[in-house]
Amino acid sequence: MFQCDVCGSTEYTRELVNEIFEIEGRFVLVENIPAHVCTRCGDMTFSRETMEQIRQMVHDTTASKSLKLDVFTLV
Repeated sequence: MFQCDVCGSTEYTRELVNEIFEIEGRFVLVENIPAHVCTRCGDMTFSRETMEQIRQMVHDTTASKSLKLDVFTLV
């Protein structure tokens, strides 16, 4: 049974989401990740299998595309 780690809600939707990960000092955007998204606070939860698939993909394969990213630092 799903329970949100942030707000405790048990209601969620299943969605495909995009997420940016920092891996070994570089930022990687992964698109279309299956996730449980809390309907109350919006926190996203990924399965262990999905996280392992992402880990293997970003370490073992070449990116399907790249993009320019503007970075701002809040002091």
